[in-house]
Amino acid sequence: MDLRTTGEADVADLAVIGAGPAGMTAALYGARSGLDTVMFERLSPGGQCATTEHLENYPGYSDSTSGFDLAMKMHQQCVDFGVRTVTEEVTGVDFSVEPNLITTPFGAYRARTVIVASGATPAPLGLAGEDELRGRGVSYCATCDGNFFRGRDVAVVGGGDTAVADVIYLARICRKVYLVHRRDKLRATAIYHERLRELDNVELCWDSVCEELLTSDGAVSGVRLRNVKTDEERVLDVAALFIAVGMRPNTGFLDGDLELDQSGYVIADEMGRTAMPNVFAAGDVRVKELRQVVTAVADGANAATAAADYLDFTGA
Repeated sequence: MDLRTTGEADVADLAVIGAGPAGMTAALYGARSGLDTVMFERLSPGGQCATTEHLENYPGYSDSTSGFDLAMKMHQQCVDFGVRTVTEEVTGVDFSVEPNLITTPFGAYRARTVIVASGATPAPLGLAGEDELRGRGVSYCATCDGNFFRGRDVAVVGGGDTAVADVIYLARICRKVYLVHRRDKLRATAIYHERLRELDNVELCWDSVCEELLTSDGAVSGVRLRNVKTDEERVLDVAALFIAVGMRPNTGFLDGDLELDQSGYVIADEMGRTAMPNVFAAGDVRVKELRQVVTAVADGANAATAAADYLDFTGA
């Protein structure tokens, strides 16, 4: 079936935008509900999960299965249940028409319901070599990768709740944790300040920015800091730098078709329902507190269930 036509017979019941854990779970649940389901992914399936070398905080994976392996199993399960994957980047949508219109550089597709599961991307610092050192001492997820640096010295850069939560987590397993912040006051809520004061293996590096990643044998061996007030430089001998300076939701393609919060995340309820009755959101792209593989999977299941209920109710 060619979904790039406009005939009624060529309209999918459910289109899922994104093939991370949320998107793949949504597609799986949709297909198992008997919905004709198509999933869009511009690159390979897995999203951020696929870049995690060892996934130790997903239930049932005590043997440290890699995120890539888990993602491939998820995708194969989708295929086994009849989900069709379109390896094209979604560049635009129109939810004001029925069926919904989804566009890519290669054509236009239509679907009766849509689940937006396009995820979010950690904001980088922009340091030289940062991308190449990801997984070699540069990390954007302390709970995912912190255990690999157990008993060693590490640094966290950021000043919000996520950064301080990362410090608190890492302080339990690492020898020493440096918190690098470009200001002299944290943005984190008061409760985090109180918890920080209770930790004797945490050092705060105020008014400081990361200027350079130092390496040894292809991995992080330190970070060069600069004090923004005095220009004084300092080197931290650390095995890892955890970057927590914010996330960037992948919502640019929506172009105003869904309601977003001030940070660009899709506003949706716990079942993924948005202000558009036949459009849902799941995973890191939606407004939520915790963004982990396990919560993404739950989101996907909820959103697909809500989409199936919508189709049943409307008879679409």
